Amino acid sequence: MEIKKSPKANLENYTKLFMLLGLLFALFVVYKGIEYKAPYVVDNLGDGSEQEEIEEEIPITEQIIEEVKPPPPPPPPAPEVIEVVEDDKEIEETIMESTETDEEEVIEVPEEVEEVVEEEVIDEIIPFSVIESVPVFPGCKGNKAELTKCLNAKIKKHIGRNFNIDLAQDLGLSPGKKRISVQFLIDKQGNITNIKSRAPHPRLQKEAERIIRKLPKMTPGKQRNKPVKVRYNLPITFNVED
Repeated sequence: MEIKKSPKANLENYTKLFMLLGLLFALFVVYKGIEYKAPYVVDNLGDGSEQEEIEEEIPITEQIIEEVKPPPPPPPPAPEVIEVVEDDKEIEETIMESTETDEEEVIEVPEEVEEVVEEEVIDEIIPFSVIESVPVFPGCKGNKAELTKCLNAKIKKHIGRNFNIDLAQDLGLSPGKKRISVQFLIDKQGNITNIKSRAPHPRLQKEAERIIRKLPKMTPGKQRNKPVKVRYNLPITFNVED
């Protein structure tokens, strides 16, 4: 007859429970062991009087200070050589003349002192419209306005007599009114210089300059009573017919 074990009597069913209980017991023992405190034992080390004092020996270092010797004193200066002059030798004395004047001394002042006046030189070019004294064409007389009117009339007459009108026709210019602008200087001697012109054709420019060169020598214009160069502008107009 086979003996059957009761399931309740099988201890393997309680293995996990026993393991948990063992762990709990082990943790309890470790916790008590941590909290356990041993009694504090005080050891009598003796009185302070019996304690030996330990003195540390520090070696004494001696500092040697070298004596600094002062520099030697400078040598005494050489004695000045004194030249002895014999009493019999004559010494020339320099007499200083006084520059101070005496109250009774009379100082001579020259009666006339010549004043040197520098002559003003005017080298600028003055336009004919603002010149103080206009240049005078030969034969003209009167005041400034009359001299100006006379000079303009004489120049106009001179151009009308000498200008080559046929030249404008030969150049093949278009019909109509043409203009030539001429500018020249009447220098300090009354001569005609620096002639410049502008015209519709180069040959007309040369013709205008040729006529102006034939103008006679004039009395130069003056500024502050000094002869100056005067600029004169002259327009020349003519008609070109069909």
